[in-house]
Amino acid sequence: QVQLVESGGGSVQTGGSLRLACAASGRTFSRRAMGWFRQAPGKEREFVAAITWNGGSTYYSGPVKGRFTISRDNAKNTGYLQMNSLKPEDTAVYYCAGYRTSYSGSLDYRPGQYDYWGQGTQVTVSS
Repeated sequence: QVQLVESGGGSVQTGGSLRLACAASGRTFSRRAMGWFRQAPGKEREFVAAITWNGGSTYYSGPVKGRFTISRDNAKNTGYLQMNSLKPEDTAVYYCAGYRTSYSGSLDYRPGQYDYWGQGTQVTVSS
């Protein structure tokens, strides 16, 4: 079983930066790909970024590519999302998620392929 807790959200102005963290409990987190998703009010949950279990590959959605960086530290059982050049349209609740299988080399943008979810952290970007 994997439990995930996000932190690091907050309110920033346009152009600002935030670093989200996803602290995991459970031995299998380090064996699983990790994803970040977000959900704005009235919208569906959308994919933001994903990273393989060993950090060797990453994948970003178009709107965040070049501005956000996903990383992980398996020794600390923690994942991160560095968000730079934030825009008002980045405002949402951000969730981290653990992939359904271990040691997968593929990166998936579909929320249904992730079995473990945190409670979310609010990010608000004002203009």
